[in-house]
Amino acid sequence: MTTATTSATSANTAAVELEGKDLPAHCPNPAMPLWSSHPRVFLDFHHGVAKCPYCGTDYRLKPGTVVGHH
Repeated sequence: MTTATTSATSANTAAVELEGKDLPAHCPNPAMPLWSSHPRVFLDFHHGVAKCPYCGTDYRLKPGTVVGHH
């Protein structure tokens, strides 16, 4: 289970905020309803943000999140 939260961005759209413990992140995320499901895709964050290529959901890392390398 993820602790992702939704918050407003400057474009007035909702973004899912993730913490380091939520990585690696994928969409659809566990909080999404089953009816809106699409194939799982792992997100590649650039400058702390990512966008799902299937549904367009915006994701961002919470300020101060440290991303470890594998």
